Amino acid sequence: MKRFLTLRFWLSICLSLWLAGQFVPSALALGGKQPPLKQPAPEFTLPTNTGDGSISLQDYRGKWVVLYFYPQDFTSGCTLEARRFQQDLAEYQRRNTQILGVSVDDVDSHAQFCDSEGLKFPLLADTDGKVSKAYGSWLGAMSLRHTYLIDPEGVLQEIFLGVRPSIHSQEVLARLDELSS
Repeated sequence: MKRFLTLRFWLSICLSLWLAGQFVPSALALGGKQPPLKQPAPEFTLPTNTGDGSISLQDYRGKWVVLYFYPQDFTSGCTLEARRFQQDLAEYQRRNTQILGVSVDDVDSHAQFCDSEGLKFPLLADTDGKVSKAYGSWLGAMSLRHTYLIDPEGVLQEIFLGVRPSIHSQEVLARLDELSS
């Protein structure tokens, strides 16, 4: 009987923790307050390793934008996530969608990372963390792994927290299809 009560106790603790994790409002997410859905996404202009040297969110009006934040170039999870976005790039292009990656790494690091991994989408250098902070994706000295889906009018439509790099691109494509239909 005692063993049953102990097992029941631990099961109830686990269930409580799991349920609590399911209902945490995004405003309390690790990294800071999240920008509100169905409102204009925070504007930004950041240096990049492509084009004329800087990119603004407003440059992509008329397109969907996948704005994904990640901790650091050349790390295993970040490399896997970038590879998956690159692997699915043609699918994003068919959906009139631009992928933009953001981390605190500088433009030179981004250029080396893109060359090393064959990435054909821009990486933006948020070296002071201001944009990461504006999107609630900042922890100490780096960006967190969060993704924001912004519609062609510049309105934030979806927030992905707790991203799993190996399947994330497919999750984003599926949600993009739901929002576009």
